[in-house]
Amino acid sequence: MGNRRRPSATNTTTEKPDPDKTNPEPAKPNPPIWPAKIHTILKFFSIFAIPYFYLLFSHYKIEYELKKSILINAFVSFFGFFITVSMIPVASKYVLRRNMFGFDINKKGTPEGSIKVPESLGIVVGTVFLVVAILFQYFNFTADSNWLVEYNAALASICFMILLGFVDDVLDVPWRVKLVLPSIAALPLLMAYAGHTTISIPKPLVPYIGLDILDLGWIYKLYMGLLAVFCTNSINIHAGINGLEVGQTVIIACAILIHNVMQIGASNDPEYKQAHAFSIYLVQPLLATSLALLSYNWYPSSVFVGDTYTYFAGMTMAVVGILGHYSETLMIFFLPQILNFLLSLPQLAGIIPCPRHRLPRFDPQTGLLTGTNDGTLVNLFLRQFGRKSEKTLCILLLIFQAICCGFCFFLRWILTGWYK
Repeated sequence: MGNRRRPSATNTTTEKPDPDKTNPEPAKPNPPIWPAKIHTILKFFSIFAIPYFYLLFSHYKIEYELKKSILINAFVSFFGFFITVSMIPVASKYVLRRNMFGFDINKKGTPEGSIKVPESLGIVVGTVFLVVAILFQYFNFTADSNWLVEYNAALASICFMILLGFVDDVLDVPWRVKLVLPSIAALPLLMAYAGHTTISIPKPLVPYIGLDILDLGWIYKLYMGLLAVFCTNSINIHAGINGLEVGQTVIIACAILIHNVMQIGASNDPEYKQAHAFSIYLVQPLLATSLALLSYNWYPSSVFVGDTYTYFAGMTMAVVGILGHYSETLMIFFLPQILNFLLSLPQLAGIIPCPRHRLPRFDPQTGLLTGTNDGTLVNLFLRQFGRKSEKTLCILLLIFQAICCGFCFFLRWILTGWYK
């Protein structure tokens, strides 16, 4: 994951002290990271905020108490944004001290390619997210709340995934182990899940199946576990350029929030509304902390997010999709990740040789990237649209992500009343 090259421990040599040097030169301190790109983040946020708050305050008549809880959660998340922005430079110093850094491969051969970029800063985002989500319980949930058990189980799974992601960043575990990690992290949620295990049969298929509702039993929980595995790893492998991992998470999170508000406003079922409100309570902190990280990870990136962040983001979205009961919609939001997975499958399965870094080739003379034959969406875009700069390529991929999310809303609109 990511567009970085880690320093090799085997290349480290220990110099013997020179007795003639009585005053050795002090080690050069690491240069400070580039400041947060707040203006870029405001552009991202404004594109989402206008339709989101219009739907929340004007278009739909949402109950006062529910709207109040959403706004309290938004305020706490807003506070988490500034905490994350201030903590990332501090945490960067500590990870650099522990030699947790990488070099940006897509800038190799330029002065920027020799800079030590601090890694695994997703640990900051995950920590602030958990603090925000836990503090929010004080304002919204009571001791006898029906959703409290599942809310804490969701946080336990997310926390577990953050821990395992950080372990992966430190130990650099192989791919076959990466596939197992989300299954382990999803256990608290699967064990605490007390919701239904049924699915609605599409109306065109009802005459042939003879059922409106089908109870899957344990198969539904198996599906939940597989969804968690896919979401975490799909974001992890759709990466390699500055801002892509966090950018795709921000766009999907925005789409999820808009979808949740639309479902709350259009429904009269209190339980259904609460399920989507539950999703909002977790996705708003995810969006706020991710925007803070994006302010440092946007091109040119001053930090790398690490597997900690991609696992954390994927697990969070899988959790809200499961407990909010809109996993089908979530999968349409993940269309670029599905396409990237299908392109990657021959290499991940070992049918085609798979290099460690399936990245495009960088030309230091022109500053442009050229697509390789590796099976990734990044390389596919470069092969189809020609050589691009890293920033332009990331913007094109994020526009494609937004188009897929928009297609999901269009598809739901035309199928309403006919499909389900």
